[in-house]
Formats: sequence, C-alpha cells, structure tokens
Amino acid sequence: MTDLLRRLMRTPQGAIGLILLAVLAAACLFGPWLAPHDPEKMDFLGRFRPLGAQNWFGADQFGRDVLSRLLVGARSTLPMALAATLLGTVAGAVVGTASAYLGGRWDEAIMRTIDAVMAVPGLLLALLLVSTLGNGAGNAMIAIAVTFAPGMARVTRAVALTVRGQDYVKSATVRGERASWIIFREMLPNVMAPVVIEATIRVSFAVMLFATLSFLGLGAQPPASEWGLMVAEARQYVHQAPWILIAPSLAIAMTAIAFNLLGDGLRDAMNPRDER
Repeated sequence: MTDLLRRLMRTPQGAIGLILLAVLAAACLFGPWLAPHDPEKMDFLGRFRPLGAQNWFGADQFGRDVLSRLLVGARSTLPMALAATLLGTVAGAVVGTASAYLGGRWDEAIMRTIDAVMAVPGLLLALLLVSTLGNGAGNAMIAIAVTFAPGMARVTRAVALTVRGQDYVKSATVRGERASWIIFREMLPNVMAPVVIEATIRVSFAVMLFATLSFLGLGAQPPASEWGLMVAEARQYVHQAPWILIAPSLAIAMTAIAFNLLGDGLRDAMNPRDER
C-alpha cells in the first residue's frame, strides 16, 4: 500500500488528484465547523451581497452565505456519489465475474440483458428510475447505482474471462468447491485492480449525474444545500448575481477533475510495467 501511494504521488495527475481530494475530504468531514455562517440563516437585507469580507463567496437570493452552503453541501453531494458508485461497482463486479465463470448459455443470457440495459442512455435510465421510485436523494443514489452496474459488469467480465483460465481456479473446480466460493474467494479478489480504477473514474460521473438529477428537481430537495440544487436555484439570478451559480458549478467541476486525475494516476501506479 505504501509503495502504491509512493508511485501514485510520483505521477503529476495522481499527486494533483490526491491534493484536490484532500480538500474535498476536509470539506466533507469538517464542513459544518469550517462554515463561517449558518448555511440556512436568511438575511433579506444582504440578498445578492457580492464577494467580500462578510461573505467570501457572496450571498444568495435569500441572503444565505454561499461558502457555508458549499461546505455543508459537500456532505450531501460527495458521500451520495461515492455510495452510488460503490453499490453499482459491487453489483456489476459480482454479475460480471459470475457471468465469466458460468459461461455458455448463462453468460450469453446475462450479457445480452446487460447490452439491452446499456442501450438506454445513462441519464435517461436514471431519470426513468427516479420517476418510478420517487424524488429524493436516496432514490437518486439507487438510480445512479443501477445505471453504473451494467458497465461495471462488462469491465469485470473482460478481466474475469482471463482469470477463469488460471490454475488456482481450475484447482478449486477440481476440489469440488461451490461456484459461489470460487466466484467470491478465487476470482473476485484477482479482478479488483481494473475495477477499482474504473470505479474511481466513475465517481466523477456519479457526482455530475447526481447534480443533474438535483438540478432537474429529482434528487435532493429544498432547502438542502446540495450543489446541483444550488445551481438550479441560482440559474434565474445569473445576470444579477453570477457568483451564486459559479461557486457550486466550480465545486462540481473540481470534484470531477479530482477523481478523473486520481483514476489516471492509479492506472499508471498499478501498472507493473510502468517504471517511470
């Protein structure tokens, strides 16, 4: 683990990604204590107050401090995106590994079903699921997880097909081990490296998709300080107070960039042939 971190820090994208993620982690963990004001406190005399000493990132249409809402909102944006990615990754990895191990008609049936699901655009599928389940952050998380699972299953299956031919899998089969034991104990641990890299990159898409659902009114609901919802509420005041739109948009962009850079860094660090 230490060696992996050292190789990761040697790559520019990995180092920058880790620094940005450290900032985001601090916002998630200590946001309510770092916030200079109560994020829900309204000050109608300070509506649209520009950037200054009293409000570093300005104030919104209700006089609420934008910086405080960003710091507190990190707790509702990032953990939900991470949870959705984790659920989708676990489900996809299990399905993909099982499909590769079973082979034959089972593999064909599972993969054709996944192809049919992947034919629907991700955002459209998420919108359909949230419309069915109902509005709310929890349902948005489930919808994003279901949207990510088919892609993760395809990635995992491609790696698991190679692992299936290894001697330790054949030995477990000869010993008469159950299929579930072989899938979870022999194959899954040996396909995790590319899956982790893919999941890291997909977190950025989860953040943007979660923000999109909130922007459309299907994710987090007012008065939550979720970043996508902040953008949705600020769009009609963009000409009057552009900072209330720019601040959450930059936060979403920085999060997406951080996880993309980290994924690229992990790809290089976990490649044993890359000695640079």
